[in-house]
Amino acid sequence: MITCDLCGQTKDCSKRDIEGHEYDICADCWNPLAAKLEGKGRVKKQRETVILPPLEKEPARPPERSPFEPPKIVGTAQSSNN
Repeated sequence: MITCDLCGQTKDCSKRDIEGHEYDICADCWNPLAAKLEGKGRVKKQRETVILPPLEKEPARPPERSPFEPPKIVGTAQSSNN
């Protein structure tokens, strides 16, 4: 016989794991609690396999320019309001 954590009476209790904690709860306390919680809580989602695209080993390099072309300067336009 174990003391019930809900009603405090010495009865034949079962160990219940609720949110990572163990409780000793008798059947007289557990049945109304289970009926009250029926349909509540989170829905258990079925796990799905997700296939990701393969990683690139090297980042894409810009095409090389010929030595006779002037360099291209890339930047952003900023306005200064001083």
